[in-house]
Amino acid sequence: MSLPEEHPPRRPGETAQYHDDPFELGEIDDDQLPVVEDFLPRPEDLVFRPKGVKVTLTLSEESLNYFKEQAERLQTPYQRMIRNLIDEYVKRQQTRS
Repeated sequence: MSLPEEHPPRRPGETAQYHDDPFELGEIDDDQLPVVEDFLPRPEDLVFRPKGVKVTLTLSEESLNYFKEQAERLQTPYQRMIRNLIDEYVKRQQTRS
């Protein structure tokens, strides 16, 4: 996948110029913007890793290959991606209850 080419390309340090910015055109007011809650963890929450429990899990070959390919592309362990996916699922399910 390639990024769209700019016309003309910007030089290093040059600011992009947008001609259809809805703020500049007066189409959007600040009071119309949604408030997004802070979803990032605090720095203190990033220091320690939660205690892990080793398990044996059988996955489909297709799923495992997908995680391995994505992990290689992102240069991260595929096990971490699977663990984070499960952790995120649990968090969302707990907030629904």
